[in-house]
Amino acid sequence: MLKQTITLFCLLISVLATAQVGGESTYQFLNLVSSPRQAALGGKVLTNVDYDVAQGLYNPATINVDMDNQLALNYTSYLGGISYGTASYAYTVDRRTQTFHAGVTYINYGTFDGYDENGNSTGSFTGNEAALSFGYALQIGYSDFYFGANVKLITSKLEQYNSFGVATDLGLLYKDDYLDFNAALVVRNFGTQITTYAGQHEPLPFEVDFGMSQRLENVPIRWHITLENLQEWPIAVSNPARVTTDLSGNQTPEKVGFLGKVIRHTILGAELFPEGGFNIRLGYNFRRAEELRIVDQRNFSGLSAGFSIKFNKMRFSYTHAKYTSAANSNFFGLQIDLQ
Repeated sequence: MLKQTITLFCLLISVLATAQVGGESTYQFLNLVSSPRQAALGGKVLTNVDYDVAQGLYNPATINVDMDNQLALNYTSYLGGISYGTASYAYTVDRRTQTFHAGVTYINYGTFDGYDENGNSTGSFTGNEAALSFGYALQIGYSDFYFGANVKLITSKLEQYNSFGVATDLGLLYKDDYLDFNAALVVRNFGTQITTYAGQHEPLPFEVDFGMSQRLENVPIRWHITLENLQEWPIAVSNPARVTTDLSGNQTPEKVGFLGKVIRHTILGAELFPEGGFNIRLGYNFRRAEELRIVDQRNFSGLSAGFSIKFNKMRFSYTHAKYTSAANSNFFGLQIDLQ
């Protein structure tokens, strides 16, 4: 059973792995950070198997009984006046049936002034998108492997145009309780548009991620490494703003070496006191740092830091993520134990 599941998973990735990164597909909001904890640890974490019910939005294989009757509400003040949030809840029917998970991701792009091709005002318009997900995970036999899936219903309204789609996330998790080590492989956003904006089908932001984490034996720290967008190599693109010009006027585009291509897939994170009532989280997203870096100026793009604190049956989380010198994001979250 385990070999069959892993083989099917690998075949699915090989068949579906087409290059779809930012700006090349629709419903891009599906890959936004799902919680302050995710944001603080670099933006993408696949291996937290604990109380954090928001983790099930990103990797369904992590859905577990510790999430039972947990409700998480998260809000983000994003770039350019955009705001978005997530909500998630899990319920355990019994130990045999295990846990069901439901979640919502919503984004509001704000209000815009519309004009026609002649510059005449056509009034204001708005844009928003949402996804409703249902997830479930199960242990594969008596092994240390777990398999999970999310089914997502997606709706989008941009000015007068509407679209509806469906997608699924598939996750495979390995959990070693003795070493306190977790590893996960996730295939995200495999799906299609059912109704399109203007009669032309667009691909969804398909993504393949791999992550590992481990709690150190004698130090209260859990480290995280995530390799994102494995469906595309290389992911690096030369930045036209970093073209160099010699004395003769000859221009040389930015060259991205092998190491630069590798680190653009890499995210690092660490959580101090991961199981405590108070913890501190730090992360570094290499791709964000490289793409938003300003030449000859240190702006700390890619860094993120946050904390969480528990009050009785509520846990409050906050994260500040650095994007550019002119734009940062703040993430707020509240998880409530309804038991």
